[in-house]
Amino acid sequence: MEFMNSKEICLPSGKIREKFLEFFEKRGHKVVPSSSLIPTDPSVLLTTAGMQQFKPYYTNEKNALADFGSQNTASIQKCFRTSDIDEVGDESHLTFFEMLGNFSFGGYFKEEAIKYAKEFFESTGLKIEYVTVFAGDEKTPPDEESYKIWQSLGIKDIQKAGREDNFWGPTGKEGPCGPTTEIYVNSALRQAQGKPPVEVWNIVFNEYYCLPNGSFEKLPNPGVDTGMGLERLVMVMQGKNNIFETDLFSEVISLLPKDLHKARKRIVADHLRASVFLLADGVRPSNKERGYILRRLLRRALAYEYTQNVPLEVFESVLNEIIKKYRNFYSEFDQNKDEIVSEFKKEKEQFLKVLPKGLKQLEKLILEYPPDKFGRVRDNGELPIVNMPKIPGDAIFDLYQSYGLTPEIFKEELANRGLAYDEKQFELVKKKHQEISRAGAEKKFGGHGIVGGIVGAPTSVVGGRSSDKIAKLHTATHLLLAALRKTLGKEIEQKGSDINDERARFDFNFPRKLTVEEIQKVEELVNEKIREDLPVVCKEMTLEEAKQSGALGVFEHKYGEKVKVYSIGVPSTGSGPLFSREICGGPHVKNTGEIGHFKITKEESVSAGVRRVRAVID
Repeated sequence: MEFMNSKEICLPSGKIREKFLEFFEKRGHKVVPSSSLIPTDPSVLLTTAGMQQFKPYYTNEKNALADFGSQNTASIQKCFRTSDIDEVGDESHLTFFEMLGNFSFGGYFKEEAIKYAKEFFESTGLKIEYVTVFAGDEKTPPDEESYKIWQSLGIKDIQKAGREDNFWGPTGKEGPCGPTTEIYVNSALRQAQGKPPVEVWNIVFNEYYCLPNGSFEKLPNPGVDTGMGLERLVMVMQGKNNIFETDLFSEVISLLPKDLHKARKRIVADHLRASVFLLADGVRPSNKERGYILRRLLRRALAYEYTQNVPLEVFESVLNEIIKKYRNFYSEFDQNKDEIVSEFKKEKEQFLKVLPKGLKQLEKLILEYPPDKFGRVRDNGELPIVNMPKIPGDAIFDLYQSYGLTPEIFKEELANRGLAYDEKQFELVKKKHQEISRAGAEKKFGGHGIVGGIVGAPTSVVGGRSSDKIAKLHTATHLLLAALRKTLGKEIEQKGSDINDERARFDFNFPRKLTVEEIQKVEELVNEKIREDLPVVCKEMTLEEAKQSGALGVFEHKYGEKVKVYSIGVPSTGSGPLFSREICGGPHVKNTGEIGHFKITKEESVSAGVRRVRAVID
């Protein structure tokens, strides 16, 4: 550390987290835990930014003072972005990252936010090299206020940039928006090595509202939304050349074989870390939505394990190291450790049954495109090059469908041989196949395909007792949600579910462990409604009609124009109030008396603010 400035503080990543939160807590901010990677925001599949859990406070749908006891909050948010997945392997791109942020909902504004940022860096010993502010354009004026505030604080290098770099807003949509100021810092060690400053903190000033016609009007209560990537901050504070040299990754990478190429080590480290976080928050490998993202990450890493002959115990050691690294800050790691490892092993076992066959078939396909015609075989672990001859996308889709090889595996295996595949055609064929499968599933099961007894898979069909049992469990989960809402409060919402012919798994929002008495009350209420033999009535209506009727739904999912609403209510032997009404595709029983006895076998944490119930019927 001979180049480190005496004022700089070189801290481990855990201490940097603590330092950030303590800094803002001392300045009147309420520290709020990270929300789940499974968002309540229907516009995104996964949580992508620290401000997502706070969106209702910027639009005045919720009151921060009432909920937090303060108009100002601070958090370290788990974030996931798939836009850079093809770039992972270089020195800076990740799929999962942690976002440090401080937020104000009508409390303070530009002057305080900028001063806090400068004070924070002064407390670390890091020097602000330069900042950027919004230059203004024909739509909105320049951010002269931020420029003057930085000037008054002694910052000499203040650069102006356009809308693309220094204005945040919902592209093509209405909502809060405003100019940003970005902060670039560096360490003495990095400077001595000729490394450039790093943009680590972006401060957004939500002072406008974008109207549907694209014009802007001033917000009555402007707010502050900031985001600083922990990985970048740690890199600078620890004086490292790139994020993979920091203590967030170094221990994991040290467990991987020395002869594994550097880019592949980084991909494995990123993908397994991201997978652990997704698993800890309740995502499970599947062929759709979040589950498909998780499957892509796991299978790309597992393909390296197989093709690069990585010893079988290495990846499990990596998983345990990741859990150990984060368990003190994210309690869900400790609580779900066994399930994380179990789900990884299950996916690995399933994938390794088909991977060798898939690679063999891919080699046969590649033989139709000889290297002497299209270029040399290359296997240097670098990221795929562009403008290569393309194998037809439909041929690749056949391998994808039959063997579960993911796009990343195809890209790298083909690029190593100087080839590519027609990604546009692949996606078109895939989309057409999904539409056919979905139409078949809706015709047979009302929107829920059943594969190996699993509800929600994208293809069909298992009949007989398994599907009967699933229908019973499916109706039981409707009773369960209603019972949870009556026992714990109407704010309870479904956060995910998974049903097979043995058990139901149901996730819901709740901040703490349920008491024994609460579990018993929920269980008794469900069984009471089963004994009453309530009719289960299905009615098709528009989504708006369903909402007006009070039907519950997982509204981050995209529904069609028409939806099916299942109501469980009036007993067949008399009158009584409606007990449950939900938007659902089925399958269901006709009367609750068909279900049998309902039993909760386990209640546990999935992530911060999300609990999980496992249940069976007999």
